[in-house]
Amino acid sequence: MKFTELGLDDDVLKAVIDNGYEEPTPIQAETIPDVLAGKDIIGQAQTGTGKTAAFGLPILQHVDLNNPNIQAIIVSPTRELAAQTQAEIFKLGKYKKAKVQVVYGGADIRRQINSLKSHPQIVVGTPGRLLDHIGRKTIRLDHVNTLVLDEADDMLDMGFLPDIEQIIEKTPNDRQTLLFSATMPQAIKKIGVKFMHDPKQVTVKSKELTADLVDQYYVRSKEFEKFDILTRVLDVQAPKLAVIFGRTKRRVDEVSKGLVARGYNAAGIHGDLTQQRRMSILHQFRNGDLDILVATDVAARGLDITGVTHVYNYDITQDPESYVHRIGRTGRAGAHGTSVTFVTNWEMDYLRDIERLTKKRLLPLKPPTEQDAFAGRAAAAEDNIKDLVKHTDVTKYSEQADHLLEEYDAKTLAAALLKKETKADSSEVNVKISSERPLPRKKGNGGSHSGNGGGGHRGGNGSRGGRGKWNGNRRDREQRGNGGGRRDWKDSKKRNNNSNGKSSNRGGSNRKFIIKEK
Repeated sequence: MKFTELGLDDDVLKAVIDNGYEEPTPIQAETIPDVLAGKDIIGQAQTGTGKTAAFGLPILQHVDLNNPNIQAIIVSPTRELAAQTQAEIFKLGKYKKAKVQVVYGGADIRRQINSLKSHPQIVVGTPGRLLDHIGRKTIRLDHVNTLVLDEADDMLDMGFLPDIEQIIEKTPNDRQTLLFSATMPQAIKKIGVKFMHDPKQVTVKSKELTADLVDQYYVRSKEFEKFDILTRVLDVQAPKLAVIFGRTKRRVDEVSKGLVARGYNAAGIHGDLTQQRRMSILHQFRNGDLDILVATDVAARGLDITGVTHVYNYDITQDPESYVHRIGRTGRAGAHGTSVTFVTNWEMDYLRDIERLTKKRLLPLKPPTEQDAFAGRAAAAEDNIKDLVKHTDVTKYSEQADHLLEEYDAKTLAAALLKKETKADSSEVNVKISSERPLPRKKGNGGSHSGNGGGGHRGGNGSRGGRGKWNGNRRDREQRGNGGGRRDWKDSKKRNNNSNGKSSNRGGSNRKFIIKEK
């Protein structure tokens, strides 16, 4: 299917083409015609599947440029997602020339009020700041034709449900409502029943959400071993751009600071950072000035960052849908990706839940040794030197080179250069990561599991609690376990993860490892 078959106007289609879109994604193909027809939609799809265009293009087409009132309101869970959504709709409305304004907390409200005086037809905002403006009567929703609830499950996790209901009640009853969510907990379904008119449900199935181009592995380790293993993994794989997920804000802070202490180009984001600091870190990551972003689920939700080659789950997710959402950060646009999940002995049932949902077995891996890590660092140095030679005019230094070759053999000179370029052994820097409280043990789980990665779910089918429970309350957790049998890691240039062949900012070449049976 082509965008030209979806019923979009020429000025909207022209902007679509200018932005490089050729064929609609599944969520776009299945929702745009119905949204244009005025139907209410409940769409289940993860970040990166094109949801913004799925609701943004029909909204732009329906906007009446002669009407100065707010005609569409888009509610987003985070400031970052709100800003990204506004920017995307602005680009898609290049020729339509509709006015799009974003409002969120942490920014000067007086400046937002002045911007709202230009009478935007589309407003994107976070729940709290939208209610603030509604209370000040600087935003009026009585002429809204379309209401969008984006990443609705995140807003539920963050405790925004009462705010969302207040916002909905301020809009006309005959409005069109579009709800998009990565998961569909019961509370989200209740919103559909209570506030929507015969909504059509569109679901991008889990097997479609889990990118076929993402190689998925898990490492079984004790809690206190995770960080050392993580740094060795980073040395072996040398990711170009990586996202590391932690369960708590404290975890993100400690892991990101620990990585910096060991010489990695990393930074962390979570909800306690100032807006300016978060945007600065994300800007650096998008531009390739940072190699590693450490984040909580909530802070990373809605961040559409291209070029991520690796995702590391330092803490396994409590619900499998969040796992799918996490690894969706890589393996995009035809590029290859890798995910590695750290799992302790007591968490194996959560791993089996992930495998059941995704219908894909995660491959067990043995943690790389210090020798493996050294080989990875040396190989990264070798790639750096090759790149240096390729981009250096050596004729200027030919006389000095001859002098050195008279005194030393070529192998000695090459070895010295390799030693200088090879990153130091980071394990020599002691880093302590605090333990977190454990995930709740599943009912009926009567014993530990073997580490061979085979077999199905061995625990009972007891409840593990809703995802809103642990994310919303931000409770800390800790997990300990013991290692099991895994597969060996081996560096191989044949399994290069980086489709464009460029080297990492840390000097890596995005090498991957071969799995070899013990």
